[in-house]
Amino acid sequence: MRYLPLTDADRGAMLAKIGASSIDDLFVDVPEHARLSGPIEGLPLHASEMAVEKHMRRLSKKNLAAADAPFFLGAGAYRHHVPASVDHVIQRGEFLTAYTPYQPEIAQGTLQMLFEFQSQVARLYGCAVANASMYDGSTACWEAVAMAGRVTKRKRVVLSGALHPHYAEVVSTMAKFTEDEIAGALPSLTAVPDNDGLISRIDDATSCVVVQYPDILGRIPDLAAIAEAAHEKGALLIAVNTEPVALGVIKAPGELGADIVVGEGQAIGVGLQFGGPYLGLFAVRDPKHVRQMPGRLCGETQDAEGKRGFVLTLSTREQHIRREKATSNICTNSGLCALAFSVHMTLLGEEGLRRLAAWNHAFAGKAADALAAIPGVEVLNDSFFNEFTVTLGTDAREVVRQLADDGILAGVSLGRLYPGHPKFAQGLLVAVTETTTEEDIATLAAALREILA
Repeated sequence: MRYLPLTDADRGAMLAKIGASSIDDLFVDVPEHARLSGPIEGLPLHASEMAVEKHMRRLSKKNLAAADAPFFLGAGAYRHHVPASVDHVIQRGEFLTAYTPYQPEIAQGTLQMLFEFQSQVARLYGCAVANASMYDGSTACWEAVAMAGRVTKRKRVVLSGALHPHYAEVVSTMAKFTEDEIAGALPSLTAVPDNDGLISRIDDATSCVVVQYPDILGRIPDLAAIAEAAHEKGALLIAVNTEPVALGVIKAPGELGADIVVGEGQAIGVGLQFGGPYLGLFAVRDPKHVRQMPGRLCGETQDAEGKRGFVLTLSTREQHIRREKATSNICTNSGLCALAFSVHMTLLGEEGLRRLAAWNHAFAGKAADALAAIPGVEVLNDSFFNEFTVTLGTDAREVVRQLADDGILAGVSLGRLYPGHPKFAQGLLVAVTETTTEEDIATLAAALREILA
């Protein structure tokens, strides 16, 4: 009875209650030509639980898992070591079952966790206030753009060419419904980002400038200079960070003048998980902007007896208010992923995060040196954290496929990120984390040397 809990008598009683003689009566409003006349072609009929498990295991063996190969994929999703204690803590019943924090008297654990999470994100980003998380980095980016429009009362959005193209696509898609003007661009294939070109596109109608830090090619843009230029025109600077571990060694965006800082938190506490669920981070530098923030906010308070407690606060941002008055229609947060982030961050501490970041950068440097020594390979970046771009002198997508067939996940080809733009075809984005070994680097370098020979 696991999958079919209703008996014929149960169904009969329910149909009688609503005045239907059969289940078919429930579908009379569906045109006959739109109804199925039999099983769906190509879709297998029901099977036993054991048969389904065997089938799924066979399918899973077709995958090349990240842990089973030298792994250099990044571009917004990163493989880091997540301590076993993180999984142990987040699976405690108190966290798994205490979903909604609307009743603070019975959800103090959830609310306190979110408050601590917000505090960690605010410190990481160099900001005054962070929210209780968003769905992922790309939608957090859009929410920041929408917020900037509310703050500045303007409609022109300048996107850095080196913003992740998937993030830019989300912004462009959502802007169709708000009639924002999106001024986008393609990234420059240069050793340093084209900050001057970006600054030249800012005008008096600009609501915000969106800059990735580090950018999609792994470079470190000059946020301070961009912030100054944006503020001179009355625009806000939105900094996007897809690799939070980087903030263990480079300055926090808020300290460099970013007004809104958003990003993807997956790299801390959350596995790759086939692309999700992930964790959007969102923070503002100036407390005066807090009422325009989207998503949930948890605040610290005192109860009637003077004891410390936690509540949702400033709830005019979601379903507590008329939709047209709300700052956002985001009515939830990525609670379990936020908890995993917070547990992992707590285990690391500030010193641990800095050590982890230094380790990532050191191994990325070794990988860049090893690849640069291969004839035909050129490292694009002057500076990077744990991700950098190389050019191969040939179509990188073909090289990536050959290496994958040899059991090496070599990186993300720029041709995949920018289809239809031939100038990116030879670019390869390589990411290195603490999970990468010197043997992995040597294996990649040897295989790449052989292919390019």
